[in-house]
Amino acid sequence: MDHYDSPQTNDYMQPEEDWDRDLLLDPAWEKQQRKTFTAWCNSHLRKAGTQIENIEEDFRDGLKLMLLLEVISGERLAKPERGKMRVHKISNVNKALDFIASKGVKLVSIGAEEIVDGNAKMTLGMIWTIILRFAIQDISVEETSAKEGLLLWCQRKTAPYKNVNIQNFHISWKDGLGFCALIHRHRPELIDYGKLRKDDPLTNLNTAFDVAERYLDIPKMLDAEDIVGTARPDEKAIMTYVSSFYHAFSGAQKAETAANRICKVLAVNQENEQLMEDYEKLASDLLEWIRRTIPWLENRTPENTMQAMQQKLEDFRDYRRLHKPPKVQEKCQLEINFNTLQTKLRLSNRPAFMPSEGKMVSDINNAWGCLEQAEKGYEEWLLNDIRRLERLDHLAEKFRQKASIHESWTDGKEAMLQQKDYETATLSEIKALLKKHEAFESDLAAHQDRVEQIAAIAQELNELDYYDSPSVNARCQKICDQWDNLGALTQKRREALERTEKLLETIDQLYLEYAKRAAPFNNWMEGAMEDLQDTFIVHTIEEIQGLTTAHEQFKATLPDADKERQAILGIHNEVSKIVQTYHVNMAGTNPYTTITPQEINGKWDRVRQLVPRRDQALMEEHARQQHNERLRKQFGAQANVIGPWIQTKMEEIGRISIEMHGTLEDQLNHLRQYEKSIVNYKPKIDQLEGDHQQIQEALIFDNKHTNYSMEHIRVGWEQLLTTTARTINEVENQILTRDAKGISQEQMNEFRASFNHFDRGEAEFARIMSIVDPNRIGVVTFQAFIDFMSRETADTDTADQVMASFKILAGDKNYITVDELRRELPPDQAEYCIARMAPYTGLDSVPGALDYMSFSTALYGESDL
Repeated sequence: MDHYDSPQTNDYMQPEEDWDRDLLLDPAWEKQQRKTFTAWCNSHLRKAGTQIENIEEDFRDGLKLMLLLEVISGERLAKPERGKMRVHKISNVNKALDFIASKGVKLVSIGAEEIVDGNAKMTLGMIWTIILRFAIQDISVEETSAKEGLLLWCQRKTAPYKNVNIQNFHISWKDGLGFCALIHRHRPELIDYGKLRKDDPLTNLNTAFDVAERYLDIPKMLDAEDIVGTARPDEKAIMTYVSSFYHAFSGAQKAETAANRICKVLAVNQENEQLMEDYEKLASDLLEWIRRTIPWLENRTPENTMQAMQQKLEDFRDYRRLHKPPKVQEKCQLEINFNTLQTKLRLSNRPAFMPSEGKMVSDINNAWGCLEQAEKGYEEWLLNDIRRLERLDHLAEKFRQKASIHESWTDGKEAMLQQKDYETATLSEIKALLKKHEAFESDLAAHQDRVEQIAAIAQELNELDYYDSPSVNARCQKICDQWDNLGALTQKRREALERTEKLLETIDQLYLEYAKRAAPFNNWMEGAMEDLQDTFIVHTIEEIQGLTTAHEQFKATLPDADKERQAILGIHNEVSKIVQTYHVNMAGTNPYTTITPQEINGKWDRVRQLVPRRDQALMEEHARQQHNERLRKQFGAQANVIGPWIQTKMEEIGRISIEMHGTLEDQLNHLRQYEKSIVNYKPKIDQLEGDHQQIQEALIFDNKHTNYSMEHIRVGWEQLLTTTARTINEVENQILTRDAKGISQEQMNEFRASFNHFDRGEAEFARIMSIVDPNRIGVVTFQAFIDFMSRETADTDTADQVMASFKILAGDKNYITVDELRRELPPDQAEYCIARMAPYTGLDSVPGALDYMSFSTALYGESDL
């Protein structure tokens, strides 16, 4: 049952006059209050197994009113009257009103008669008074209480929700978001707040009412339609419903506090039970360990070996250092845990702990005492028995140590002495093996003392009746047998090494002699082969005769060389006989040379093959040089005639071009006759070319019989033909110039005289040279000089004159059309102009207009065409 403490003051109460006035002003509020107050009363009455249907009728007898007060206060009221008379009902209602007044509530204008008579206004006022006292007055939030405290609680809980602003208990709740926010703040899993819309209050309100009724056990006290349809919802109804949320969530907090208190008590019990279980387990484990350990400590059976006894001692030390100390700690911890557990049980008013039978602290102490009794004397027995075995083990260890050292030294020695590495060794390697064998013999003698010591220790162990004497004796015998075998093998190896050394020294001397004679002979043969195969280039008979003489001298040395070859091969054959006779297994070839007899014979055969080839090559070259000499003489004889002839003709044509007389036509005829006589000389040039081709094919590069080369002859011949043709052309151009310019023969003669020698002032000379030598090549032809003189002395057309003529044809326009050109000029000249004239680009241009001004200028080279 809910329980509310009585307040000390009732300042929170609103004057009844205001309550009466509010009710009379808006009948809609009465409807809201009826529903809300009825639902509120039923939310408490259902705890007593009853409810009301009509708030003004069901409280008239006072019975359910008293029951309601008992439920919400948690106190017993005076025994109600069970009669049906009016007086009984008034008595019950007065008992209820007196109980309300006893809680510090001042009732104004509310009497028992009005309640019994079913006065709805008075009944609602009484219920509101009860709600204020028992549901709202005790609300306290941050030093505010009652209505203000409830409002502040709502504001704090809805503060994180931006679309909720609680300022009162009427219009702030119309959109339903305030109710949803309160639920979501405490139980976010019940409402998907993000999907709610402020413009859908009916859905928001119904969602909040349904969720509160279903999951929070808060009955539906309001109608969503009434709240939305009322301009200002009833404040008392809203406060009543909101207070149910406050108590529902604060009740959950009280339940959590109660659960925590229960958990705390249970935790103490669980901890104590765990301590009891830990004690039982620790006691059982410790007693089991003691039970297993005591028989081990009481076993005093001695071991045969020092190692086994030392292991027992080590096990005992591990027991004392590693195994027993933790058990001492466990025993101490067991006692501490037992005392701590008893103290906790006593402080928490629980009965004392009684361990299982045989696991009392005293039982553990008794078992521990038996363990320590078994320990006494165990370590002393171990040490005495170890001393007993120490002497025997010392001798046995000494035997094993010396035997191991000896066996390690002899390991592989028998195989080493039996190997026949000397059979394939060189002389230097044999000497090294002998040195190594001498060192081994010294080492072998040094180990004699150890073998004797091993035998003596084995004898002493037999006399002391050592338990492992059979294995000691077997090992000692094996060592002695091996020692005797090593001595025999050592002597046998020394004899083999010394015998092999003598044979290899003899072979080495023969190898050295072979190398000293084979090297120079090999070099001589390689030089001879190189000379015999050396290609030669000669250009004269004298040179080939010198090579032939040298070759004959070389052939004279061949018999002596063959004798040296046979002597060298004889040395090698002697080595082969020694190897076959004494079965020497040669490890390799001659260390002093890489030249083999096969190489010597091969090169000698090669020399003998090359000699006749060289003879043949020298003979063929001698014949070739004789043929080349004949070709040189033949070419030289012709070149010495043609060269001077060309030089003479060049001088003649030079004089003719300067000293010509008569008319230009006479000069031209004379020059053509002269040219014909030169061309008739061409067969001799061709014949010389044929001889030159033979010389080139024979690869002849010099000729002492002439100073003229074919290139000189060709250049001279080409210059002669070119100069003659140029002179003829010059005369032909003079004739054209004369006819075009109207120059007389006398003027032409004067021009030539001036050309041969003219003198002008320096500035005038520069002007003339810029005209007659525009390319500045430093050469002025007579034709250019004639053109210049004709321009200087004749009245010729100019670019301006031509331009003026085109302007006449164009009808005084700055351009001329294609049709005008074709009408005024012959077809060839018209098309020539049309192809070369640029389009006219002036402002007065018409389609097809051509620029004759630029064309006229270009005709005389004054601008680019």
